[in-house]
Amino acid sequence: MANRVNREDFGPNTWLVEELYRQYVTDPESVSELWREFFEDYTPRTGDGRAPRRHEPAEEPREEPLAPPAGPGPERPEPQRPREPRPRAAPTAPRGAEPLTSVARVIAERMTESLQVPTATSFRQVSAKLLEVNREILNNHLKRTGGGKISFTHLIAYAVTRALVDHPAMNVTYAQTEDGKPARVPHEHVNLGLAVDVKREDGTRTLLVPNIKEAETLDFAAFHRAYEDLIAKVNANRISPDDFAGTTVSITNPGVVGTVQSVPRLMAGQAAIIGVGAITYPAEWAGADEDTLADVGVSKTFTLTSTYDHRVIQGAESGEFLGRIEALLLGDDDFYEDVFASMGVPYVAVEWRKDERPAHPTPLEEAERHMRLRHLIQMYRVRGHLIADVDPLEQLEPDIHPELDPATYGFTIWDLDRTFATGGFGGQREMKLRDILAMLRDAYCRTSTVEYMHSQDPEQKQWIQERVEGPTDALTTEEQRRILQKLGEVEALEQFLHARYVGQRRYSLEGAESMVPMLDAILSEAADAGMVESVIGMAHRGRLDVLTSVVGKSYSDIFREFEGALPLDLPQGSGDVKYHIGAEGKFTAPSGKDLRVTVASNPSHLEAVDPVVEGMVRAKQDQLDGGDASNPILPLLIHGDAAFAGQGVVAETFALSALHGFGTGGTIHVIVNNQVGFTTGSDYGRSSTYASDVAKMVQAPIWHVNGDDPEACVRAARLAFEFRQRFKKDVVLDMWCYRKWGHNEGDDPSFTQPLMYRKIKELRTIRKRYVEHLVNRGDLTVEEGEEALAEFKARLDRAFDEIPREERQVPPKVERQEPAPIQPKPVETKVDRGTLQEILDAITEVPEGFHVHEKLAKGLDQRRGQLEADAVDWS
Repeated sequence: MANRVNREDFGPNTWLVEELYRQYVTDPESVSELWREFFEDYTPRTGDGRAPRRHEPAEEPREEPLAPPAGPGPERPEPQRPREPRPRAAPTAPRGAEPLTSVARVIAERMTESLQVPTATSFRQVSAKLLEVNREILNNHLKRTGGGKISFTHLIAYAVTRALVDHPAMNVTYAQTEDGKPARVPHEHVNLGLAVDVKREDGTRTLLVPNIKEAETLDFAAFHRAYEDLIAKVNANRISPDDFAGTTVSITNPGVVGTVQSVPRLMAGQAAIIGVGAITYPAEWAGADEDTLADVGVSKTFTLTSTYDHRVIQGAESGEFLGRIEALLLGDDDFYEDVFASMGVPYVAVEWRKDERPAHPTPLEEAERHMRLRHLIQMYRVRGHLIADVDPLEQLEPDIHPELDPATYGFTIWDLDRTFATGGFGGQREMKLRDILAMLRDAYCRTSTVEYMHSQDPEQKQWIQERVEGPTDALTTEEQRRILQKLGEVEALEQFLHARYVGQRRYSLEGAESMVPMLDAILSEAADAGMVESVIGMAHRGRLDVLTSVVGKSYSDIFREFEGALPLDLPQGSGDVKYHIGAEGKFTAPSGKDLRVTVASNPSHLEAVDPVVEGMVRAKQDQLDGGDASNPILPLLIHGDAAFAGQGVVAETFALSALHGFGTGGTIHVIVNNQVGFTTGSDYGRSSTYASDVAKMVQAPIWHVNGDDPEACVRAARLAFEFRQRFKKDVVLDMWCYRKWGHNEGDDPSFTQPLMYRKIKELRTIRKRYVEHLVNRGDLTVEEGEEALAEFKARLDRAFDEIPREERQVPPKVERQEPAPIQPKPVETKVDRGTLQEILDAITEVPEGFHVHEKLAKGLDQRRGQLEADAVDWS
């Protein structure tokens, strides 16, 4: 490629290429290996397009004669095209002038040549209000998820790229045909140049313009990555020739140094340069205070400039192009919705609306606005959970409930910086609307939310508000390491069993690993509170992880059971009994305090264990203190989402919870919400909004929490325990997660939930994502996280090696006396072949346009050919 590159291909970077080439000619080792490879077959071009000889100075361009040389030809010579106008000679430098050298001289030469490009510039002033608001939402989300930062230029540059797609006439450059005639070159792709200001070691500044290749093909997330990669390469001096070549349109940001607008120089081979001025209040408002600016509705603005090659682009095209950029930055064509979606922001972008506040509101109008704000606050407490970020699979598109939309109450983006009376919300008498909404969203619309306004007890509601409507305490380093340790224990055990015992059922907790840190937090709080014991009831999913990470069952015992060594006195015998047997052990909190833990035995009838655990707890409490109100035994029930919503025994257990003869001082319910029941999605498994809605019958508060955020799970668990201790009543933790494998490890869940499992397949483990999150925040190094997992896997390997290879223990066979068989009367069972063919055609017919799962398609094909082979699949 290199020998086909000419100077125009590098646009404003030509000076750099030429300077590096001169260094290369003098001393090849003075440039990087990448540039040496590039210059090996590079042919620099002179101003007239001729190639000089290598390692020799280029000849000065000679003036061409006005008439063609003598010789045979047509009688009437063709008229000669006019020569390009030459720039005026610079004045002679006075004595003492400092001659330009090296880079400065090359830049001066290129700027002089750029005078031959006839340019014009269009200007447009754009409001930055909506840009500011949506950027703030983006960065707040990325700050919580450890995902970097979005600048104004990122968004504006992306809008420029989108606008170039709609206005391809701006992506056209000027050239000349082989016979010297003017021509326009339309470009299929947008190679967007980014002007990067670089400060050199000697204090001088230079401008590099690498470009994002085919920028119009990228969504915002990919565009942002490409943008940041280029900046990183410039800063690390790793820029390559390919990064410079082929720029069609570039963007420059003089606003970073406070420049309101500028008219840049356009180099040959470029269509246009888009300039972004400083984002600031208009100069006439520079002295106004913030409250005045908010009341009047004055927005920060910035100036967009489009400097274009006037030979191939006209002023009207440039003006319409700038108008399109403005429209996008004001939200046209779902610009911000697309940006939010590509960055994984689970919220609806703010929309552009004109200010609806009267210029001179009456006292009644002002009072009504404050009343509407109180209503908005109340609605966030009641329905904020509906737009919370609790689903790690993000199966539904972000939406805004009308009662949570500030526009419903007459508020616009212009009200964000206006002050309102709060009635004591957040412990303050008045706040800006921006701060009120931020506090409401942090409390009710993030990865953890709570339903509690169905309670009739004002004290309980106020207790929850005081704890969620305010700053969230950050977890300590030790607490983060504890979470990471528990996630590592689960992941290591699950992957170990998956690899060593292929095909055996284990009812994996993968996808719901945060349940273990959640239980760890609850039991740690119980131990520190001086409680005596916790009785746990749960189904089979994750039971092995609870037995090892919580109860303290040895890994070698777990492995022995997989090898077939089970206690012979168990009436159930073999099979999957290891997922249903009980256990007793000791839990040790980080503080060093101990808590006895009992896991109740449980048959496959999922929720049948609920009343059993409540009875065990009540009996133990009665034996300990004769019904003392301290309730020193903690009942802890772990449910599946479909079972919690679908099994009547759950409602029956809740119905007994507050009765004097049955109460246990409150049960903590943990729902492992896989969003699927066996094979059925939640939309087809229940009629209620949430699996947890049955708990509202006893006015229990319900925390919904995203299982992909283990820190949020731990915080919610601590609040749930604190609520139980304070009010002696049931509380629910609904942890939204997913099931990595099928109902067990032997079935393929993609048969019935193909879209869900397509997403699940792409997800990294929760531990890996948490490590990444801690590393991005600077709380942990990657090496520390991986070392902890490697150490734990080594411990599992040692435990497996210590398993004695015992013969499989088979329970003794019980002799049973079978009753004499009953001889049935003969019955005619044959079916007409035509009927069978009709049935076969019906059950193997695929609707038009329906795509059958590839594994199921094979089964259908086999069925279709069965009758021809005189076979019948009776199922």
